[in-house]
Amino acid sequence: MAQKPLRLITEMNEDVKIQRSPTKGYFIEGIFLQAALKNRNGRVYPMEVLEPEVNRYVKEYVVHNRAFGELNHPDNPSINLDRVSHIIKELRKEGSNFIGKAKIMVETPMGKIVKSLMDEEAKLGVSSRGMGSLSEDHEGTQVVQDDFQLNTAADIVADPSAPQAFVRGIMEGREWVWNNGILVERQVAKYKKIVEKDRRDPQKMVEAFANFLSELSRKH
Repeated sequence: MAQKPLRLITEMNEDVKIQRSPTKGYFIEGIFLQAALKNRNGRVYPMEVLEPEVNRYVKEYVVHNRAFGELNHPDNPSINLDRVSHIIKELRKEGSNFIGKAKIMVETPMGKIVKSLMDEEAKLGVSSRGMGSLSEDHEGTQVVQDDFQLNTAADIVADPSAPQAFVRGIMEGREWVWNNGILVERQVAKYKKIVEKDRRDPQKMVEAFANFLSELSRKH
């Protein structure tokens, strides 16, 4: 049975409240995730898919102070601790929305940047990041499937509305698969299998490497 490709799925929200206090800390709060409606990227998260995954994320990450977010999106699904700017403290359901609250970690390098932006009253947005497969319904809407896994409920982004095409080009043009419990990019996994199969045939290995480089050049 063929394995469905997993895509790095990102969603953006601009309506985030900013709270600044030298004594109580710096926070952002607002809608982090939305279910059961078509979003600006043409996707729908069914509530029966999103709610259990948010509950899992809260139980495994938020409750244990492990729900980190970064400043801007990385180009992979992992949390990069050297880029962490905030920690999500709350994530609760309100109707079809999930309201989040995150504390800025003002002593990390990225947190210091966010603090400076907040001090200058910059308008910030948040963008969720997760892994999952998509299917189209009869109207052509992309529907997130029940293999969806939330990596972070909120990365902080500068301008969620303007650079959508750029974010989609980097984040959603890549496909990932599970390989022995590790997420690897689909093209890398494909050529890894070829190399392992033909490792005793130098010519085939050279051809595989050339094809891999050719595909990379077409993507970039």
